[in-house]
Amino acid sequence: MHAIHYRYADIRGQQLFYREAGPAGAPAVVLLHGFPASSFMFRDLIPLLADRYHVIAPDHLGFGLSGAPPAGEFSYTFDALAGLTAGLLGQLGLTRYAMNVHDYGAPIGWRLALADPDAVTAIITQNGNGYEAGFAEAFWKPVREYWQDQNPQTEAAVRQALTLEAIRWQYLHGVPDQSLVTPDAWYHDFALVSRPGNDLVQLRLFADYASNPPLYPKLHAYLRDSQVPLLAVWGRNDEIFVPEGALAFAGDAPGAEVCLLDGGHFLLESHLETAAGTIRRFLERTLP
Repeated sequence: MHAIHYRYADIRGQQLFYREAGPAGAPAVVLLHGFPASSFMFRDLIPLLADRYHVIAPDHLGFGLSGAPPAGEFSYTFDALAGLTAGLLGQLGLTRYAMNVHDYGAPIGWRLALADPDAVTAIITQNGNGYEAGFAEAFWKPVREYWQDQNPQTEAAVRQALTLEAIRWQYLHGVPDQSLVTPDAWYHDFALVSRPGNDLVQLRLFADYASNPPLYPKLHAYLRDSQVPLLAVWGRNDEIFVPEGALAFAGDAPGAEVCLLDGGHFLLESHLETAAGTIRRFLERTLP
C-alpha cells in the first residue's frame, strides 16, 4: 500500500494543506472536496487509487487544515479558490490530470477546466452539480433568498447550515443503513467550520455560489467541444443535488456514464467500495 503524505504549500501567500499519494509519474487524479468537508472525506478513497494513480487532495482555503484568513483579509470567492488550486497544481508540476469533484469542488473544478481545457483528462463528479436541474428546490430556497437580499433574516436561515444538526443531516440523509457512516465525519467538519471567524468565511461563499449557475452554459459547451470522458456517480437520495443533475451530464458529455447509487450526499461514507470500484473502472478505461 502506498503511503499517504500530508503536506503544506505556500500559494500566493496562503497556506494550503494537501494529501498526496501514489507514484509521482503515474496519471494524476485531483480530488476536490465540497462543503462543509475537507480532503478528510477522501481518506479512504485515496488508498484505493494510489497503487495506480498519483493522487492529490487539497483542502480549499478556509476549510480543513488549510489556512483560514478572516473574511475581511481575503476575498472568498469560487474564482479565488480555483485560482489557489491552479497555483497548487502548477507548483506540483501537474499539467494533465483527471478531477474528482464533490459539491463545492465542482464549481472549482469547472473553473479549472474552462481556464485550461487541455489539462483535464477525465471528470468524475460525485454529487457535484453543473445544471439547474440538479438543485433541490427546498434545500436551495433559503440560499437563493440570501443571494437576492443579504439581511439578518436571510443570513439566519443560511447559518443553519453551519450547525451540527445540519452537517449531520448532510451525512445521514438518504442513507439506508446510517450505521455505516462514522460520526467522526460530521464532528470533524463541525469543529473546523466552528473556528472563530469561519462563519463569515462560509457566508461569503454561500453568497458567491450565485456566481456558479451563470457558468453552466460555458461548462456545457466545454463538455460538448472537448469530449472529455465523464462519470457521474451520485447518491440518488441526495436532497441537495438531486439525481436529475447527474442525468443531465449525459446530454452534453458524449458517452457520459451515470451511476446512481442508493445513498445520499456523501457516498464515500456509506458506499465506498461500490463508488471506488466504479471510479477505478472508469479511470482504467479512460486514462493512458
